[in-house]
Amino acid sequence: KEYTSYSAVSGPLDFTHTVFHFIKFGILLQPVYTYKCTKKSTLSEKDSTDPHFIDIIRTVNRISERGDFMEVKEWSYEDFPEFAEEVEGAVKIPTTGNEIGVIYHHNVEYAEIDGEKLHLQILRPLTRNQPDMVCPCVVFVQGSAWFKQDVYAQLPRLAKLAERGYAVAVVEYRHSGIAPFPAQIMDARNAVRFLRVHAEEYRIAPEKIVIAGDSSGGHTAMFAGMIHDDVENTLFPGISAEVKGIINLYGSCSVMKEDSNPTQLLHCQPDSPEGMVMGHTDLRESEELRRRLSVECSIEPDSVIPPTIIFHGTKDRIVNCEGSVILYRRMKECGKDVKLYLIEGADHGGNEFWTKQVVDIMDDFIQRVIQ
Repeated sequence: KEYTSYSAVSGPLDFTHTVFHFIKFGILLQPVYTYKCTKKSTLSEKDSTDPHFIDIIRTVNRISERGDFMEVKEWSYEDFPEFAEEVEGAVKIPTTGNEIGVIYHHNVEYAEIDGEKLHLQILRPLTRNQPDMVCPCVVFVQGSAWFKQDVYAQLPRLAKLAERGYAVAVVEYRHSGIAPFPAQIMDARNAVRFLRVHAEEYRIAPEKIVIAGDSSGGHTAMFAGMIHDDVENTLFPGISAEVKGIINLYGSCSVMKEDSNPTQLLHCQPDSPEGMVMGHTDLRESEELRRRLSVECSIEPDSVIPPTIIFHGTKDRIVNCEGSVILYRRMKECGKDVKLYLIEGADHGGNEFWTKQVVDIMDDFIQRVIQ
């Protein structure tokens, strides 16, 4: 059976409001009974034989026993009184306020070039104690064989870095169908500049940026960290695109060997990924273009390259692991700060690259280079 309850002030109310007004105004009108009380008075269950109304009486008495009645207003977090009643059977879970969560800024436009809008997917960490915490940033270039990217593909995995306290910005570049190499590198560097310009808005420490990428994104990240003379391509004059470090995940960094892409039957042909990104060109006929596209061929002892870590799977069927070995050895020969991690049994990407051990390595590397 349903009961209609009334407040002397506000008219018909639901159960919750009825109890609230009963406490605040000291009067509750009910079709059968009329009760009056003050903050210090209590109602006896003997006043009614109705089980539903007895529940109301019990609730009122529990609140009355606490002695304080919460004011309805705009509370600050600091001033809001914490619920401290002991509830039988309930388990309290302690917190510190430093637990990290992640906010997602979706499709942030950072550039428009020849009518093509380019976007960032930004993950930003925050805590209860520091909702506006300023963080180092990992600019991540999503791989795609230089074709149109799925910029959302790695977001769940990249959230692991955000949960370590890093902002993460996934870069969309102009794909090979609309712009040849080195457009992708220029786009990545302009994304870095955009993030510096908008560092306050996205709570980024502008001098603590590293660049990362996987597959063709690893190739792009390597070049974006190595190139320093792109003033004519900047969309943000006077803003630096320099980064503190490079994280290269199974990057497609070399096309110099016939088996650079073991399962690519069209290797270096015009319709291959590498041929498309070089302008739909047959790279078999031009060693000069193959060298231009291959990262190791641009590295000399006087090259300025930020500290770099490389990860590659030992059973990568798409991009031969040997390409990363060649890059690593060339960087070592030229005296660069580089370390290679071979992920045993891993193919081209996968969960093996996002284990706690690997993320710990990335975390330690970032902390080292941003100091």
